[in-house]
Amino acid sequence: MPSDRPTANLPAAGSGPVAVLVVTWNSAAVLPGFLASLPDGMAGLDWRLVVADNDSADGTVELVRSLAPETTVVQTGRNAGYAAGVNAALEAAAGWEGGFRAALVCNPDIRMRRGCAGRLVDALDAPRAGGGRVGISVPLLYEEDGRTLLHSLRRESSVTRALGEAVLGNRRAGRFPRWSELVTDPSAYERATVADWATGALMALSRACLDACGPWDESFFLYSEETEYCLRARDRGFVTRLEPAASATHLGGDSKVSPRLWTLLTLNRVRLYRRRHGPAATAAFRTAVLLRETSRAALGRPASRAAARALIRPDPQDIPYGRSSQAV
Repeated sequence: MPSDRPTANLPAAGSGPVAVLVVTWNSAAVLPGFLASLPDGMAGLDWRLVVADNDSADGTVELVRSLAPETTVVQTGRNAGYAAGVNAALEAAAGWEGGFRAALVCNPDIRMRRGCAGRLVDALDAPRAGGGRVGISVPLLYEEDGRTLLHSLRRESSVTRALGEAVLGNRRAGRFPRWSELVTDPSAYERATVADWATGALMALSRACLDACGPWDESFFLYSEETEYCLRARDRGFVTRLEPAASATHLGGDSKVSPRLWTLLTLNRVRLYRRRHGPAATAAFRTAVLLRETSRAALGRPASRAAARALIRPDPQDIPYGRSSQAV
């Protein structure tokens, strides 16, 4: 079992460029579009790109070196997971003279619209009424068609929210803060909205937040790593806030269609909940999540069937991570 404690070293503080951090794994198909979108997305900023590659076999590294030769490329030598890739990129940025003043963590299937990153970085460190600072800022995210808004804001997991999603479905339950993690209220996406956490496809992190929180937790191979980091930041007085003036297109992932990825996502939700709650609450939460997955399995969804089988294992704490073969 991997350690539940972060393992990477945080880079030294600095006031240099914005570090654009991208973790890749067989990303050759989407990377050219990402690289082409960077000049518009980063408009107005001094920035440098770091690509941490998790042992791609499709020519991703060669593609980066060909299309963006000034990029700092870090080869982890294994499929190390998303958080480990972020930490490797952070450590590489530590070698820059003067360090970096903020980090922009991106999926390679993100396409930023003009000025997106500048608005996210400008939103960092802003004080909040009632205390705390903005440590993590996120944009509006749209589906591949560029018009359909993704509900990217989330509330912290709870037993009642897991039950609400099991009974009503997360989108219907999302209208009621007590009954769903998903924030679906349209007005929340029209203003600067503070959330417990947000989808990690694109997020800016302030230097102060990075210094206070340390590296990402590598024990989460994939999924829940951004949730854990946002909640850890909140514990230290930094909030996650939507900046609605910033926007990007997210080409999306396959967690909802792959039984293996959906199982990993589901189990990591339970693992993270266990970190922050006692045994009785965790048992209730796991039961509520199991109810959701079994109800959807009954509707013929293979991904939920796989997740339900994993949830009823005799010792759910011993979750297999599949580090040697799981995609990032």
